[in-house]
Amino acid sequence: MADDRFGKSGRAVPSSRLSRLGVFGRLAGGVAGGMVAEGARRLASGELPRLSDLLLTPGNALKLADRLSHLRGAAMKLGQMISMDAGDLLPAELSAVLARLRDNAHHMPPTQLQSVLVRQWGPDWRQRFQRFDPTPLAAASIGQVHRAFTQDGRDLAIKVQYPGVAESIDSDVDNVATLLRLSGVLPSGLDIAPLLAEAKRQLHEEADYRREGDQMVRFGALLADAPEFVVPSLHADLTTDRVLAMDFVAGDPIESLLTASQATRDTAMRALIGLVLRELFEFGLMQTDPNFANYRYQPGSGRIVLLDFGAVRPIGASTSDGYLALLRAGLGGDRDAVRDAAVAAGFLGQAAVQRHRPLVDRMIDVILGELNRAGPFDFGDRAFVGTLREEGAAMAADRAIWHVPPVDTLFAQRKISGTALLGARLKARVDVRALIAERLDGGNVAADASL
Repeated sequence: MADDRFGKSGRAVPSSRLSRLGVFGRLAGGVAGGMVAEGARRLASGELPRLSDLLLTPGNALKLADRLSHLRGAAMKLGQMISMDAGDLLPAELSAVLARLRDNAHHMPPTQLQSVLVRQWGPDWRQRFQRFDPTPLAAASIGQVHRAFTQDGRDLAIKVQYPGVAESIDSDVDNVATLLRLSGVLPSGLDIAPLLAEAKRQLHEEADYRREGDQMVRFGALLADAPEFVVPSLHADLTTDRVLAMDFVAGDPIESLLTASQATRDTAMRALIGLVLRELFEFGLMQTDPNFANYRYQPGSGRIVLLDFGAVRPIGASTSDGYLALLRAGLGGDRDAVRDAAVAAGFLGQAAVQRHRPLVDRMIDVILGELNRAGPFDFGDRAFVGTLREEGAAMAADRAIWHVPPVDTLFAQRKISGTALLGARLKARVDVRALIAERLDGGNVAADASL
């Protein structure tokens, strides 16, 4: 092999349950020390500090981000999800620091990477390759990706899972949930047990690289009629439970489109919105992780490369039907029907409607106004978001009405919201109403709703 050396920099992943517990213990100790110091400072200045204020200081949030980045795995994955999904529900300090987790994974040091590959491929694994690039192309929450060239001439991307990730998922989720409880972000009466159980289940699925490979093949078949997308091909002979081998497909970060023409940005965003609608109403299957790193762009062909199929989930008929009713009501401009559909689908709790009906109706009116505006929707114009935030502030403060929507709806909405965030990032302009109307009138919805 031309290059069998590994890169020199890296940070070892704690792989045993005891070592990972130790990281959480050090985090708790460091945070506790920070709380004592901050509490003393505030008492000295005549303040009576709250526990949540002491926990969520910038210094403690920095410790949290650093430890979760060190742990990788489920702990870091949950931190990423919280930073992307919780929005204005999080204190600004915590939200800003957790956002660093999206781009702040360390890669494994050489000896640890070598150990993983020997366990997965055997001690003679190097003989399969002309070259295995030692420095990863990318390092994320569950694994890191290397480029490799096989002896038979294949140009591959090899995703290698961090050691101990799969075995530590349940305890990591429980530990992060405890941190959230202590922070005071979650109301004490809010039952998140079903969500935690589902998060564990999905993370176990994401850690199963054979399953991810199967889902990648499945999406490749589903999108065979969509030349605007590229799905890498699986190389099963090199894929194991902890290593995923696929074609290396060149492409630029999707955010490179920021410097592209308006028409190019609009075309790419139209394709991605169309994909979400097909997933929801046609495929009955959705890749629910909206991380921008899961998309690459090929400027020469204009095609979008789709990556990372670990978070693929089936979309049940009840979830599709809920979105169908909500969109039909929205396109019809019927405020009452939208409210009823939102409650029926679980987006909105009945208690919220009973206690805050005027606020709910004003928020629906804002959304209807945006949805039914003639012409392309300008994702870069976020003025209405501020209006919704202001209207919803009183509801968010009323913790008695907080509820957890159905799990399937939460994961589907995560993809939808993440796609909208990408549209905002690219300042795209897309006639979303026309795309929705075309999909609702296309016949596939009616056919799939009965599955």
